[in-house]
Amino acid sequence: MPTRAAPLLVGVGIALLAAPAAADPEARARALHQEAIVVDGHNDVSTLILDFGFDLGMDGGRPDGRGYWPWFALPWLPFRPAPEALRTDTDLARMRAGGLDAEFFSIWVAPRYYDPERPGLATRRALAMIEAVREQVRRHPDELALATSVEEVLSAAGEDKLAVLLGVEGGHAIEDDLATLDRYHALGARYMTLTWSFSHGWAGSEGDDGQDRGLTDFGRQVVRRMNQLGMLVDVSHASDPTFWDTLAVTRAPVIASHSSARALAPNTRNLDDDMLRAVAANGGVVMLNFGGVFLDPRKVGYLNLAANWLRHGFSLPTTLAMLADHVEHVAHVAGVDHVGLGSDFDGTLFLPEELHDVDQLPNLTLELARRGWSDADLRKLLGGNLLRVFAEAERIAGETPRSAEVR
Repeated sequence: MPTRAAPLLVGVGIALLAAPAAADPEARARALHQEAIVVDGHNDVSTLILDFGFDLGMDGGRPDGRGYWPWFALPWLPFRPAPEALRTDTDLARMRAGGLDAEFFSIWVAPRYYDPERPGLATRRALAMIEAVREQVRRHPDELALATSVEEVLSAAGEDKLAVLLGVEGGHAIEDDLATLDRYHALGARYMTLTWSFSHGWAGSEGDDGQDRGLTDFGRQVVRRMNQLGMLVDVSHASDPTFWDTLAVTRAPVIASHSSARALAPNTRNLDDDMLRAVAANGGVVMLNFGGVFLDPRKVGYLNLAANWLRHGFSLPTTLAMLADHVEHVAHVAGVDHVGLGSDFDGTLFLPEELHDVDQLPNLTLELARRGWSDADLRKLLGGNLLRVFAEAERIAGETPRSAEVR
């Protein structure tokens, strides 16, 4: 969250960026990262806030902190670590150190909260998580600001605050009710992932036997309603047919909030090259997932991962270069106007060795600068592309009466 208020500092920054090529390239890249608007499309620390009592003001980076993954996967396990003892990827101090300006906090409704025979369960879970994130804004008013528009993101950055955005992960959270979708939007949600890793009544997921299913008629209504609201349609986790059905229906650009390149790592959560080109034609943005299971082909699939562990031992590092390779692949296939960041911090495994915490975000900027990326293209990647897509979704929503019938 860079400070922009002091004219003297701004002048010094401009002078640094205008310095001769002989200037320290690392210092230049890090200065650009701090000055740019940096947006991360997906962070699951919200689950830790709600379920573990973690507060963003705590130190989640302490070396003696305890990992949360066993309890994340098996919530009934005893001896849950105290919130102040958690080891996390994210906290306020490290967000500031990482130059982050805007974060989409994931409103993830775990499968155990989705039961069509118990209506309201998934909705209550989503509302509780939204409230937990909004409470963080109330607790830290000097550090955080809730943002529901591009204007509010930029305003927060200008006040040296982190813009807190909300993204619902999994269309099952609306429980087949457009009024619930409207309610999430009214509370600040600005994207929704059509599925999570399981299929539901109106959309197929890549994560189960619904891989061959697309959108139903109601699913198409959901996409149209999201367009009317100015809510970004997120195709991460969607089955391939759901992806293509969505592109055929939407009037606004889509996002993939945390997906990487299938050509480099054959995980079905990633997008293949035809999909990348389709997102570009739609005007959308693919936001790269930092998890090793999406970057490293040796880690794709449980059997493959186990075989490689046996072959290479348990030290199979995910490298920063792997992430940079995915960024460059998406930029090459889709175009540099259609690539962004979707870390999946606190929600994925095998993060890169040089990017395992949010405070290490500048390392990716440095790596790409070493590879010859221009300042303008880095700014697009870091946040400019997402803000452009967000602004276009707002524009399209403004042209569509909210009362229009959804067909």
